[in-house]
Amino acid sequence: MNASALVLFSGGQDSTTCLAWALEQYERVETIGFDYRQRHDIELSVRPTVREKIVQLQPHWANRLGPDHMIDLSLLAAISETAMTSDIEIVMQENGLPNTFVPGRNLLFMTVAATLAYRRGLDVLVGGMCETDFSGYPDCRDDTLKALQVALNLGMNSRLNLATPLMWLDKSQTWELAQQLGGEALIELIRSDTHTCYLGQRGRKHDWGYGCETCPACVLRANGYRQFATRQTTTQK
Repeated sequence: MNASALVLFSGGQDSTTCLAWALEQYERVETIGFDYRQRHDIELSVRPTVREKIVQLQPHWANRLGPDHMIDLSLLAAISETAMTSDIEIVMQENGLPNTFVPGRNLLFMTVAATLAYRRGLDVLVGGMCETDFSGYPDCRDDTLKALQVALNLGMNSRLNLATPLMWLDKSQTWELAQQLGGEALIELIRSDTHTCYLGQRGRKHDWGYGCETCPACVLRANGYRQFATRQTTTQK
């Protein structure tokens, strides 16, 4: 089994679940985050709290979590105009993709993470990309990540593994995975301390967490939580 991993950790639901998954899987885990002048930059402010609290959930996780690395990728905002980097309305585009799609974002994230992993001697890159519940982003597809893994290893003469534990899970199953990994304590941590809302709103706490309720990220998270909660209630009866 690979001994070490670098988790792409934004401070959101998916990356927090991936961090818990990695802490359970690997002996040494580090995290990397990216400031790309995202509209919901509040996610960057919740990252330290989530990292601090998650290691309190399982005794062996505290010994496994290593340094965090924050990378400035503001060039993404400079070379693209999207609803994730500009204060514009979220709409569908003529190409069939929502304008929340930031071209090249995940490709750049993984490439930068691979560079850091190479220097740090880490074996696995862990990302929360998902092809099941997503907005059609082409850089979240399994084929994209597999092709990128080949390219990165050829280009760096390395044997990095790109792990995407959420790839084939819908949002309700992502909540279930979090419960399996950290129980109700991890569910509560995700509800209370992570951030997913594209508009950066944290005014009111809902049953699924904080957010505007209407952006695509909030809708996915809310629907997934309610499906998860319904199954939990049915199982307990």
